[in-house]
Amino acid sequence: MKNDGGLNIPMEVVEVLVTTSLDDECIRQITTISPKINLRDVSGFANAEKRGDFSSREQFDAHLAEAEIIYGPGPPKNVIARAPKLKWIQTTDVGVDDFLDSDIMGSSVIVTNTSGITAISIGECVLEMMLMFVKKMPLCFQLKQERQWKTFSLTVLHSKTVGIVGLGSIGRQVARLSKVFGMRVLATRRSTRSATRTRNVDILFSQDQLPQLLSDSDFVVLALPLTPETNNLIGEEELLTMKPTAYLINIGRGNIVDEAALTRALEENWIAGAGLDVFVTEPLPVESRLWELPNVVFSPHVAGEIEDYDLQTTRLFADNLRRYLSGKRLRNVVDKKRGY
Repeated sequence: MKNDGGLNIPMEVVEVLVTTSLDDECIRQITTISPKINLRDVSGFANAEKRGDFSSREQFDAHLAEAEIIYGPGPPKNVIARAPKLKWIQTTDVGVDDFLDSDIMGSSVIVTNTSGITAISIGECVLEMMLMFVKKMPLCFQLKQERQWKTFSLTVLHSKTVGIVGLGSIGRQVARLSKVFGMRVLATRRSTRSATRTRNVDILFSQDQLPQLLSDSDFVVLALPLTPETNNLIGEEELLTMKPTAYLINIGRGNIVDEAALTRALEENWIAGAGLDVFVTEPLPVESRLWELPNVVFSPHVAGEIEDYDLQTTRLFADNLRRYLSGKRLRNVVDKKRGY
């Protein structure tokens, strides 16, 4: 029997390594799928290695040498050489840019991610940031701290235009929620060749039509994975293309934006403001000027955090594990050449 990646599925015991700490319910979700599964919790070894502690390297390597499947965050360094029997990595993250190295790229190992699990949470955070700007919440916080009572005028999201760069699972949630508020929705998608329409999107542009989306939008939302194509996608030229009254919201990856150019754009009012959940360097360095700018709201890369995240990702993994054992197509297979 073969799965979507053309792998022969053995009938003997399937060695599954878990490199993240799981509670009993998550473990049960995995182990009750089939008696063929031999689950090994190596999260202690994996976490130690990430801290630079290699005292258990020999024991960890012994487990990796037998692993057919790894479930957890970014896999151990040099995993292809250390795990010669490895056929599939199920990451607990959406983005794979931090571990999709040349060894994994050149291997036959299938990589699947958790795309879609955090789409609702991140979509809500995008709307939160947009509402904070139109309702002038940064000013409200400032006045509260200063114990000042000053009235001011507000605006609404209704009839504003949001441009979503990257219409994946998160982008589609942002489009859906924006329509609830009566907004006009523009978007780009990599596979689109010419302007068209799609669900909850008034105009779907091709990638090379990005300047039009930028110039027409009151809010520009970056919902892209980080790849060589999207690295520094938004720089000085793109920021100058935006309206001076527009806001940039980035919930993709920090490196999608030229952070120095963005800081200058905010200081010199090329754009009205920015809502950021991701940064080039995380944690954000204390010397970053972004801390002090009044036209910036941000969160510490938590837009995708949900209280039952481990259970949700384990359910996805369990479903994929059933598919793997029966030779069916896996969900969320990463195109390693594209990087997502």
